[in-house]
Amino acid sequence: MDHKALLDKDKIIPERMAVLKSLPMELKQQLTGEEAQAFLYGDELPPGLAEKLKDYLVDEDT
Repeated sequence: MDHKALLDKDKIIPERMAVLKSLPMELKQQLTGEEAQAFLYGDELPPGLAEKLKDYLVDEDT
């Protein structure tokens, strides 16, 4: 991640934190603070983040 952003621990989805921790280090280093926060809080993913995570996301509609 680019920088350490202050996170609201009450908003973090624990399962998403576990997923974030399990990602390869090279990928985690590419994430911005905004991208990590959106992912952890369950917000809409920024387009750049969706692209970075495309190999790790599962389409629930299929």
